[in-house]
Amino acid sequence: MIIALLHPGDMGAFLGHCLRQNGHTVLWASEGRSPATAARAARAGLPSVPTLADATAQAAVIVSVCPPDAAEAVAQAVLVAGFRGMYVDLNAIAPQRAAAMGAAVEAAGGSFVDGSILGGPSWEQGQTDVYFSGPRAEEAAALLRGERVAARVLGGAVGQASALKMCYAAYTKGTTALLAAILAAAEALEVREPLIEQWTQDDPEFAPRSQQRVRRVTAKAWRFAGEMDEIAATFEGAGLPGGFHAAAAELFRRLTHFKDSDTAPKLEDVLRALRKG
Repeated sequence: MIIALLHPGDMGAFLGHCLRQNGHTVLWASEGRSPATAARAARAGLPSVPTLADATAQAAVIVSVCPPDAAEAVAQAVLVAGFRGMYVDLNAIAPQRAAAMGAAVEAAGGSFVDGSILGGPSWEQGQTDVYFSGPRAEEAAALLRGERVAARVLGGAVGQASALKMCYAAYTKGTTALLAAILAAAEALEVREPLIEQWTQDDPEFAPRSQQRVRRVTAKAWRFAGEMDEIAATFEGAGLPGGFHAAAAELFRRLTHFKDSDTAPKLEDVLRALRKG
């Protein structure tokens, strides 16, 4: 089967590689993409076509892996290009947004599969968990299921896979934002050292783990900001306050200038950036 992947970022390239391992041809559209994207695609063995229109003309399936704030624009561009096959959205978006995108794809004559990715790419060991929901969820899961991908079907309702991602990331990434805010506040109030001492007394491993999480999240903070916005919308849609994750989004936005750093910055630099905004 010919599959078009939009786009080969870190996770997208990994999933493209896994699709190839399962015997599929995986294309990507090179127009407007960066040299870094081209290098990732080459390492994963993904052939390129010049434009999105070229990709959609050849592919039976589109797999979208992009920043959450671009998810709808990517889907709309695919529909404008005339694609009417199976559209698999693997982005970190609110379930109500997934449902709206699904309705648009279906109205245009295509079929929509809601998906979500939990964890990072498992190039060498372990498995990456990918969940699917929607009427054709099992078909989408079968495309990816293999040694490095645990592909699971949640049910027939579009939005379930996205909802799981939102609830999962609400804790994993939301608590990292909370720890960052706590450390920045303690620094501003000149109590960071006694706070670390108290944490160490309670649990010797907690303080170093927490500080490491805050430093390492900086490279992906630009992407996580939009994800926190989606989680806030998810909570509000479920009748819960979204303010905590809206604040987490703002915290991550204050770290966007660390994007894709090769090395984690010093903790003091991170805390300074959080406080300055």
